[in-house]
Amino acid sequence: MTLLTAALALAALATACVPGAAAPAGGDSTPSARTAPAGAAADRIGTLFVGGPDGARGCTASVVSSPSRSLLVTAAHCVESPLLGRRDDLVFAPGYRNGKLPHGSWPVEQVTLAPAWSEQADPEYDVAFLTVGEVDGRRIEDVLGGFPLGTDRGFGLAVTVTGYPVGAEEPITCTNRTGEQSPTQESFDCHGYTDGTSGSPWLTEAGEVVGVVGGYQEGGATERTSYSITFDHRVSELYRRATSA
Repeated sequence: MTLLTAALALAALATACVPGAAAPAGGDSTPSARTAPAGAAADRIGTLFVGGPDGARGCTASVVSSPSRSLLVTAAHCVESPLLGRRDDLVFAPGYRNGKLPHGSWPVEQVTLAPAWSEQADPEYDVAFLTVGEVDGRRIEDVLGGFPLGTDRGFGLAVTVTGYPVGAEEPITCTNRTGEQSPTQESFDCHGYTDGTSGSPWLTEAGEVVGVVGGYQEGGATERTSYSITFDHRVSELYRRATSA
């Protein structure tokens, strides 16, 4: 899914799905995405805007538990690309639906990327941690809670992927098992996720983030299959850097 939304000047895309959704016609048994239900945990997931809440919508991000209680996780290509450089004007709108920002907008103040991404756009390091500033004296995790980071969980996990297609006013979601694209990249089959869902968290039944849409082909070349780098020592080290800065 290497799609660049010109209006956003942001790399963004992906794929995902949903349990219980009807399969597409033509004998394809792969499930399709449906609208994600609202709820406290769902509100930890949101969309990134360029330049402020009145700007263009970009990728998806989510709140991850951290000592600073101010950390998000998304795909690296959502915040920096070889063609466009690094975005320094992003804000996060958790729980965005139908033009409403129920928890306001949170300015991204710091971006933590692996050098291999910044220097070479290496798809093996397509993940980023974003630190957001306080709003009204409160930190985002104190308001919404955060998803624990899960690493070294292996392949074949049941995960739910929730994200924001640019053309939709509500998030979509799907559950399926992860597959092995390579020893360091995971796949996820589901129809329906397109531009805007890069960075969408892959959540286990225990609520751990074990992936984000990105990595191979910046998340996938079709709307049927999405990818993530395997969350292993690469992500643990990046998280350590983000939380010790």
